[in-house]
Amino acid sequence: MARLSFRDRFFTAPVARAVMSPVGIVLFGAATAVGIVAGAPIVAAVGLGAAVWAGKVALAVPKGQKSERIDPFVLSEPWRGYVQSAQTAKLRFDRTVQGTRPGPIRDRLAGLSDRLDEGIADCWRIASRGDDIDGALAHLNPTEAELELAEARRQITARGATPALESTVASLEAQLASAQRMQAVSQDTRDRLRLLDARLDELVARSAEVSVGAGDTGGLSDEVDGVVTELEALRLALEETGGSRPATG
Repeated sequence: MARLSFRDRFFTAPVARAVMSPVGIVLFGAATAVGIVAGAPIVAAVGLGAAVWAGKVALAVPKGQKSERIDPFVLSEPWRGYVQSAQTAKLRFDRTVQGTRPGPIRDRLAGLSDRLDEGIADCWRIASRGDDIDGALAHLNPTEAELELAEARRQITARGATPALESTVASLEAQLASAQRMQAVSQDTRDRLRLLDARLDELVARSAEVSVGAGDTGGLSDEVDGVVTELEALRLALEETGGSRPATG
């Protein structure tokens, strides 16, 4: 996600509570009284009280989150390629913005560039999760599990079922079912991420049209929101399947 601006962090519930906090009001009154007792003019004393109150409010402002480092080279293919493709599209989009004449169109494109930052961050998280799933699949080794299952069933056919063999078959079947579900998730994620990367490339082409006044900024904005929203939805769906890769850097 993109880093929140100070304005976004200021208009939050913790700050609102701090503004109306009885403790803050008491501090304001106490600091003002101290100023008056010390012989300061009324205006200066009130200013001192306001400064103390403002300091308490400022402490309630949530700190900006540290930007997440995106490093596609820690991923295996094809996940690395998806992230690199998204980064390349974003770079081309930004170059279009930089080449646009100053004015409302450029300002609008710059705002869409900030919105795309959120999509690139989600693309990174999606690819990281997909890479994690593929790594887990390699650890499960479904091919070996299939061979072991076939052997266990052969033994049951040859010499009859035993509790140990039946438990082995049940365990191997559960492993394979889990692997099949993970393979399905991995393949679906690849397909959707590939499509979303293609749509990012389309956005770059549309931005070039808009930059020279040959395209509609409203339509481009809707398309950007659509792509970013789909990336966020895919990320959230994947995160529900388990923990995501921790941030690097």
